[in-house]
Amino acid sequence: MRMFFGLISLMIALAIIGSVAKQQLQALSSTGNAVARMSGAASGASADMPLPGMREGATIAIPGGMPGATMADTTGLTVPQQSQNIQQQFRDATNNALQQGADRAARSDQ
Repeated sequence: MRMFFGLISLMIALAIIGSVAKQQLQALSSTGNAVARMSGAASGASADMPLPGMREGATIAIPGGMPGATMADTTGLTVPQQSQNIQQQFRDATNNALQQGADRAARSDQ
């Protein structure tokens, strides 16, 4: 009996997850169709005015990409350098937090 209820609850959970996933996929595909319909209807519109919701650059290849997103800055630091900077910032923040805790403990001991 317990196994039967477990199986039923598993099936209900899978149905809910499937329903949510289906809705999300339909929302993504309908966004792409709307953009395609708008671009087809814009053949008579002026070329200098972009359509609302149109994507540019790299985001056009990403379903549901954010409008107005730009490419990453490639003139800056390399990925390993960025990683080292982030690690150093976390080290510094951890050391500051530990120092503040030690200072607070020293004040409370006095």
